[in-house]
Amino acid sequence: MSSTPEPFKSGFACFVGRPNAGKSTLTNALVGRKIVITSSKPQTTRHAVRGIVHRPDAQLVLVDTPGLHKPRTLLGERLNDLVKTTWAEVDVIAVCLPASDKIGPGDRFLVSEAAKVAKTPKVALATKADLVEPDRMVEHLAEIAALGESAGIEWASIVPVSATSGFQVDVVADELVKLLPEGFALYPDGDITDEPEETLVAELIREAALEGVRDELPHSIAVTIDEMGLREGRPEDKPLLDVYANIFLERDSQKGIVIGHKGARLREVGAAARRQIEALLGTPVYLDLHVKIAKNWQTDAKHLRKLGF
Repeated sequence: MSSTPEPFKSGFACFVGRPNAGKSTLTNALVGRKIVITSSKPQTTRHAVRGIVHRPDAQLVLVDTPGLHKPRTLLGERLNDLVKTTWAEVDVIAVCLPASDKIGPGDRFLVSEAAKVAKTPKVALATKADLVEPDRMVEHLAEIAALGESAGIEWASIVPVSATSGFQVDVVADELVKLLPEGFALYPDGDITDEPEETLVAELIREAALEGVRDELPHSIAVTIDEMGLREGRPEDKPLLDVYANIFLERDSQKGIVIGHKGARLREVGAAARRQIEALLGTPVYLDLHVKIAKNWQTDAKHLRKLGF
């Protein structure tokens, strides 16, 4: 008796949630490599990053979006527009609701917005499962079920998951793949993202710059790459990648915070970023960082365009 092979599936799933709901960490865990920067600072993700999960039976393309939030700047408005555009184009929406937080007005707003994309199946993920006791998780899962009901959403599944401990990460992949259409592979085998290398490098520099700065700074940092390429005249077995990058801030007063006493902080940022870039690209890196001011860039349409938003 011959069994029919399972059809191959392919498609897009996007993670949505409030800022800091664990979307980026989960994207990295599913892809198996770091392609999205993560930070304890909310709203770290600023564009829709695609991560590619290859399986024998499927190709799952994950779109990690910025956190939906109440915008206070033009940048904030553009990030929210990006989230909603992404929702309209994917095959599955996965809503991340961290178990470590009570469900609040932000979650209710987000779920009511997701409900408007009526035809797209939705999965609820109780992220950060490693941070709570089992009885709190039971309570949280009941709250998620009630939240779906009140918004008129029938969850395709509700899955507790911890990206940091790896708990049920494979179950999340299975649940998302179930909801994908049949189709061919969309990306070549081995590709883990369709982000240009320059974008990934700029993001890793931004992540390093975000760590350890005071709370007023996270959204004021933007990074651009001036030039990036292998240094000429090097032997083939000893390549060196030259990266010239700018860290943009909004005010002169912020410069001292990022540069630090006698440049110590900037050297730390450079060393941390260089390690991450070398790990990602597998090549030794020479990194040249400059700190510049783009006055109030988050609210200035011209600056936003120049910085790629």
